[in-house]
Amino acid sequence: MNKSLASSAGLDFSPYSLPASRGALTSCRLCSYRQPQFSPCTPDRSPSLSSQPSPPQRVSRPASWAGARSSTQADSGSSEDEAASEARSTTSECPSLLSTAAEESFGGDAVDEQGQQEDLEEKLKEYVDCLTDKSAKTRQGALESLRLALAAHLLPDFLLERRLTLADALEKCLKKGKGEEQALAAAVLGLLCIQLGPGPKGEELFHSLQPLLVSVLSDSTASPAARLHCASALGLGCYVAATDVQDLVSCLTCLEGIFSRSCGVGGSTAPVVPVSLQGLLCAALQAWALLLTICPSAHISRILDRQLPRLPQLLSSESVNLRMAAGETIALLFELTRDLEEDFVYKDMEALCSALRTLATDSNKYRAKADRRRQRSTFRAVLHSVEGGECEEETVRFGLEVLYVDSWARRRVYAAFKDALGSGMHHHLQNNELLRDIFSLGPVLVLDATALKACKISRFEKHLYNAAAFKARTKARSRVRDKRADIL
Repeated sequence: MNKSLASSAGLDFSPYSLPASRGALTSCRLCSYRQPQFSPCTPDRSPSLSSQPSPPQRVSRPASWAGARSSTQADSGSSEDEAASEARSTTSECPSLLSTAAEESFGGDAVDEQGQQEDLEEKLKEYVDCLTDKSAKTRQGALESLRLALAAHLLPDFLLERRLTLADALEKCLKKGKGEEQALAAAVLGLLCIQLGPGPKGEELFHSLQPLLVSVLSDSTASPAARLHCASALGLGCYVAATDVQDLVSCLTCLEGIFSRSCGVGGSTAPVVPVSLQGLLCAALQAWALLLTICPSAHISRILDRQLPRLPQLLSSESVNLRMAAGETIALLFELTRDLEEDFVYKDMEALCSALRTLATDSNKYRAKADRRRQRSTFRAVLHSVEGGECEEETVRFGLEVLYVDSWARRRVYAAFKDALGSGMHHHLQNNELLRDIFSLGPVLVLDATALKACKISRFEKHLYNAAAFKARTKARSRVRDKRADIL
């Protein structure tokens, strides 16, 4: 077909004759990074406080860490515990805020961190002002926004200047608020303790609000969600800020009184606990176990004699989370006691091991499949530790560092901070001096963009590493898959 025929037919072969609608498809819009926006006076649509991340760095191993003891990895073999340990070891490629900014600077879009910090502080000032608003909905929205901001960012200087204002506002929320408002206020208080650290300012904040936390926690007419978060805040605040042994003992006694009521004086089974209170009992037990990791050795033996005969009763609870919390607390008690007495022998060891073995091999169909899997994995590790073995090691990777959780004490501490910080745990592990001191990670690493770029591996190398890890994990699981029932 020549041009004359084409023109006579009304056809145009010009390369610039595309319609405007087709030509618009060739344009590209560059994506831009935006910080998450918080509404100062409206509730955030984030997940509920009551939901716990299920779920969830070895720079240097701690030579002496409160309540923790050194553990060695078991020899590689074909046991199911090693396979479960490999499956539970968590690896995260979540970059820090510094690495995120560095990657953006590589593309030519450098982030104005100082400007973002100023914008964030302006929003936080609005949230603090909204804490005294007459509307309960407005106060709850401000508390939720504060909780998200404190979990995701490190703001000690900003909070030090306004600690008295925040303390007064949280006191009013705990006194006059109801339900969700009290729960949010308790959660914000725990995060404030993490931000301010163990200095005199943090201790002053905790002492000013400790009586209110105990009052709400002990009030049977208060909301179960509020009591739950007050228990967690009491344990976390005491762990971080309390320096007096008497404060530690009083918090232990208060928390012990909550979950001890569900344990019968005699017998092997616990009384029936309402479903609405199961979360409270679990939170109180976990907060109590957290404080045990810093409890003086003189108190450990008395606590063991008083609580070890009662805790096995919680193993028959209807709540899988309460059963798992009871099992982990029993393993922690055995670990702490054996640190004091290497030849410690529990008189009811056979009955306890029998109950743990039953839970480690539970296959009842009326329980959810995911719950059965979590329960079996947890109680296999608990049984192994109670019978004299070491705690299985878990790996947590954040940025360029690795943390090894190799004892029941360290596992409880890590879980407590992760429950409070959520997705901001990695950022605080990298930049919060309190957490780096607790886990013996050393000073904060300061890396420039050039160092981060040199440490960054290519996509192909990352693919090869993941493929090798997948192959090794599959081999470890397949060795014990057919003989799983014969291990215990």
